[in-house]
Amino acid sequence: MLVSDLMSTDVVTVPVDATLDQVAEELLGNGVGSTIVVSPEGNPVGMVTESDVLEAARETGRPLADIGVSAVTERPVVTTKPSVSVPTVARTMAAEDVKKVPVMDDVELVGIVTLTDIVWEFTSLRREATELAAAREKWSPE
Repeated sequence: MLVSDLMSTDVVTVPVDATLDQVAEELLGNGVGSTIVVSPEGNPVGMVTESDVLEAARETGRPLADIGVSAVTERPVVTTKPSVSVPTVARTMAAEDVKKVPVMDDVELVGIVTLTDIVWEFTSLRREATELAAAREKWSPE
């Protein structure tokens, strides 16, 4: 199974000069837990989660409209390609300790894959792995 098979293509983004008030509006309005921060060219430069917004509000005591997204953006952004296998991106997510990965097709942001997406497909992934192992046994020299 490839990333393209389970990624979401409705990606919520905010510009790099956004405020946390704008981020909160996007998160709530789209029912998501994170947003990708993009450069003027549309390239991912960071991610902001619900927790980042809450933590910034608690730590600074300032209104969200006064806090720029750059103050809490998680960097660097770990990305993947649609053609990468799901087990490969899952290993990358574990190694990098991230739960969400933007999907890039060359320089274009085309989706996002999350740990939740992978968990929901676990049964299919396990079945696929079993089938591949059986095919490998069938074709391996004895």
